[in-house]
Amino acid sequence: MRDEPRSGCAINAAVEALGDQWSLIVLRDVMFGGRRHFRELLSHSEEGIASNILSSRLKALVAGGLLTQQQAGRGRRAAYSLTEAGIRTVPVMVALGSWGMRHRPTTPELSVRARLLEEGGPRLGEDLMDELREVHLGVPRPDPSRPRPSELLRAAYEQALTEAH
Repeated sequence: MRDEPRSGCAINAAVEALGDQWSLIVLRDVMFGGRRHFRELLSHSEEGIASNILSSRLKALVAGGLLTQQQAGRGRRAAYSLTEAGIRTVPVMVALGSWGMRHRPTTPELSVRARLLEEGGPRLGEDLMDELREVHLGVPRPDPSRPRPSELLRAAYEQALTEAH
């Protein structure tokens, strides 16, 4: 990933940081799948990302300031965390999911989260970003009495899996 975008256009700058399909998939899996280690990202990839591509995208996302990598001690696995910039991609992911549900073939179990995030509106997106800040940045949620969006999304996904089989 380049340090500076090719032009001063905001859309170009975003596309250069996020425009690669695998980068978005890695962010999705960290964000919605709770996957924080290389092996988890590799072995649970619905799309079958290759290890060399995953390694390259993780490095690019860290260099681009969307993820951080916590170095692990000897014999331990490094963990990846979203940065504030990475967390702020939630609305982008919601918009992409909404568009994909309407204009591309999807399955109910793999699009249920996108549907719920769209239906939940900006409030659910903000709650999700607050939860991600808590998990990845250690910032307590402003209203801990509110339900955790991850639990709502996980339950809906599990229900959709049950209905699909």
